[in-house]
Amino acid sequence: FLPSLPENKILVAQHPLLIVANQTATLVCNYTYNGTGKEFRASLHKGTDSSVEVCFISWNATNIRNNSTKEFNCQGDHDKDKVIFNLWNMNANQTDIYFCKIEVMYPPPYVYNEKSNGTVIHVKETPTQIQEPQSAVPLWILATVTGILALYSMLITAGFLNYWQKSKKHMYHQSDYMNMTPRHPPYQKNKGYPSYAPTRDYTAYRS
Repeated sequence: FLPSLPENKILVAQHPLLIVANQTATLVCNYTYNGTGKEFRASLHKGTDSSVEVCFISWNATNIRNNSTKEFNCQGDHDKDKVIFNLWNMNANQTDIYFCKIEVMYPPPYVYNEKSNGTVIHVKETPTQIQEPQSAVPLWILATVTGILALYSMLITAGFLNYWQKSKKHMYHQSDYMNMTPRHPPYQKNKGYPSYAPTRDYTAYRS
């Protein structure tokens, strides 16, 4: 509720608190003016000393102009007895008190409202989503390389086992030996010679 004013005065009323949960805020500046102004400017200011101008809108009978600072996403809209400031992509660091300022730019005299109680905009922290780090190498390449390495390992193992089996058989054959102890003819068993003595050839003495 805005009381009646003396001539050529502006009074502004704002909602005391806005809770922002989805990074978007709509701040309405209701105002009364009983002067003869034709060109106006409305701006939104941040901080207890209103040191930061967030955005503004200016209008007359034929033209409307909007502007916003780089740190904010803000756009103003003018209605009959109010100015609406829409803010989006807000973050928790932008939680502060905001003031609306309405100015009569033309014709003279220049008039603006006394400072209102302002609106505290509380921007809630957005939960951060933890994303799993993505591998720089595609999954299918990793799977292919792993399969090739596994196959290569199996072939090497099979080759080693085959070589080991052949080596084992070769060593077994080399370990076989023949009994090379000389044997005498059957008819000389009773001659009295040791079994290992060589048989003497007597034919050389017959003549």
